Amino acid sequence: MHEQSVRLSVNGYDVAAHVEPRMTLADFLREKCGLTGTHLGCEHGACGACTVLLDGYAVRSCLIFAVQVDGTEVTTVEGVASPDGELSPVQKAMRECHGLQCGFCTPGFVMSITALLRDNPHPTDAEIREGLSGNFCRCTGYQGIVHAVHRAAEAGLARQTDGGRESP
Repeated sequence: MHEQSVRLSVNGYDVAAHVEPRMTLADFLREKCGLTGTHLGCEHGACGACTVLLDGYAVRSCLIFAVQVDGTEVTTVEGVASPDGELSPVQKAMRECHGLQCGFCTPGFVMSITALLRDNPHPTDAEIREGLSGNFCRCTGYQGIVHAVHRAAEAGLARQTDGGRESP
């Protein structure tokens, strides 16, 4: 098969590669970029484990071909922590509220929650459950995850009222 070139930003770094047209974004991130935090569960877009941000929007990377993201910006779970390794408010909240157990679904939840809170900084329980309805977890029962979203939202509000040094 004829390979095509792609150029994009992944977690703030420019990436250029040659890929087969049938390679998914998930496989590109894992195989070409070495970013294995993007997990593959169902490979049908149903479980949400492969969720990444594409130009800021939460997408299922198993449903998008790498050639489709040429010229875009992709953020994976590896890119949400600060450059010095400090966890993002969402990652901290997931840890503090026991929003994970086995951890397989966690990267997808972190990315979906990040996008959810960007669009709705103070969601209700119902809005959280609706916003995360495309992410499956077989371990937690979801209550810790819902608590984590509220904790991350509170952390974002605290940051906004603390001189605006950071955004959530």
